[in-house]
Amino acid sequence: MRSGVPIYRDWYPMKQNNNKKIFNRKELKPRRKELRNNLTYAEVIFWQHVKDKQLDGRKFRRQTSIGPFVVDFYCPEEKLVVELDGKVHFNDEAIKYDKERTNYIESLGLRVIRFENNEVLKNTEYVLSKIRECFNKQ
Repeated sequence: MRSGVPIYRDWYPMKQNNNKKIFNRKELKPRRKELRNNLTYAEVIFWQHVKDKQLDGRKFRRQTSIGPFVVDFYCPEEKLVVELDGKVHFNDEAIKYDKERTNYIESLGLRVIRFENNEVLKNTEYVLSKIRECFNKQ
């Protein structure tokens, strides 16, 4: 915070060299809204544990777009993307797509951590502890 004005460097639209907005592009707003309104059960459970800065005071956003992709959860303070993967992520095509997506996001200086939906549902505390381990490791 400078001069009484909060500075959210990690959340203001970052620009690529070609001046395109990176975070929450306007054309992806309907898709983000659709995804927020149709969360998987694992996403609902995870959100209940991280919303309102419940996880070590870190703010998480759900269904945020980064470039052309909509990610499940994003913690701007930690530059950390959390992806929860269901069955659709385990075929060869989806694995390749997820890898390309992760490479793109990491090229922006962000970190990506992935969990299977079952991990969130069956061992939420483990998932949260793994995320905590990522805090302050930028």
